[in-house]
Amino acid sequence: MTTPAAVRQRVDAADVDLVRIVFVNNSGVPRGRVVDSEKLPGALERGVPAGEVRVVPDPETFTVLPYADRAGLLLADLHTLDGDPWAAGPRAQLKRYLDEVDAVPKMAFESEFYYARETDDGERVPFDDSTCFATDGMQSAHDVVLDTVDALKAQGMGLATYYPEYGPGQQELVIDHGTGVEAPDNHVRFKETVRAVAADHGIEVSFRPTPFAEMPGNGCHVHLSLWRDGENVLYDPAADGPYRLGEAGRHFVGGLLEHAPALVAVTAPTVESYDRLVPGMWASAFACWGHDNREAAVRVPSVSRDSPEATTRVEFKPTDNTANPYLAQLALVAAGIDGIERELDPGGPLDRDPGSLDDDERAARGIERLPTTLSEALDALADDDVIAEAMGEQLHGSYLEVKRSEWEQSTEDGEWESEYLDRAF
Repeated sequence: MTTPAAVRQRVDAADVDLVRIVFVNNSGVPRGRVVDSEKLPGALERGVPAGEVRVVPDPETFTVLPYADRAGLLLADLHTLDGDPWAAGPRAQLKRYLDEVDAVPKMAFESEFYYARETDDGERVPFDDSTCFATDGMQSAHDVVLDTVDALKAQGMGLATYYPEYGPGQQELVIDHGTGVEAPDNHVRFKETVRAVAADHGIEVSFRPTPFAEMPGNGCHVHLSLWRDGENVLYDPAADGPYRLGEAGRHFVGGLLEHAPALVAVTAPTVESYDRLVPGMWASAFACWGHDNREAAVRVPSVSRDSPEATTRVEFKPTDNTANPYLAQLALVAAGIDGIERELDPGGPLDRDPGSLDDDERAARGIERLPTTLSEALDALADDDVIAEAMGEQLHGSYLEVKRSEWEQSTEDGEWESEYLDRAF
């Protein structure tokens, strides 16, 4: 356990003068306050005011920022003025929920993003003309990626995998999985790091779902397993072959599919998200599952033969970088646990693109189209008692209010949303 005194020692040793205290709000945007290191003891003890709440830093999350001179970062919970965790605070509510269910999720966010540049005419375009997995994309982005990996490692985040993605200038850089709240904490740090290091190289970054028309969108697929008493609940130790999902694992998948219409209100939470969630884009437009099926909403990846229990997991694909990662973890875990408790049957796995089936075939298999707009998804979330209970009344209600406001402010062609996402993501 990291104490406030230990944080102050690290601040002094690293000559940190400014500490960023950051939280993520219901719109998915990191926000916060900056305190002088001399004022840090008071901030650690009482938090810092932000309107009608206080931003209370978690000492466990302190890192020295390798991309900002004499600066550090603390991630924070939101508390009431009385000092209690605020019921509408996403990070605090996630921690509360995990304590209640006595389960530990292990999670990795597979984030895609575009490196971009501005032309002489002021137009934003992809950074290069690279193609999927091609070595020219590795070389053109080598310097900025290398500096990014160094900065991530300096903050305790190891590189799991990296390659140029489907679109020109698009990259997928994935850090190692995290346990519990550590995973969304690391995702916040990851995005901040990618953007800051790229800016040092004179390169723009876009995490938007569809930053460029007629080009592949940016996803943020979530890999998830659930652990109790040191054992992977989803794993069947008696199973053979590349897929080791047990009965509880199948029920977990059943829960994700049962709640998928509501889940995407959290994992794909912007108007633009639904421009990406269309058939044929590896973005999963249908509520179905399959073994290594990249068009299914829930994919069950093959395991590593050397560590089958550690690598038995599910992937929830209709997710993008505009999601609040704390809420994404909370909602996904709640849906999966509901599936286990109710023993929900996900049906047989699908081994083909659900978009290639006709309507009758999909209906016979119980495969439904996911919501096609944010408004539809929010209606599903409003009616989902399981996710509502997990979030708590105040967080559930405030989230719906914020997101419905975003929908109402968007124009028919998404102009307002486009401008907002350019600034925020």
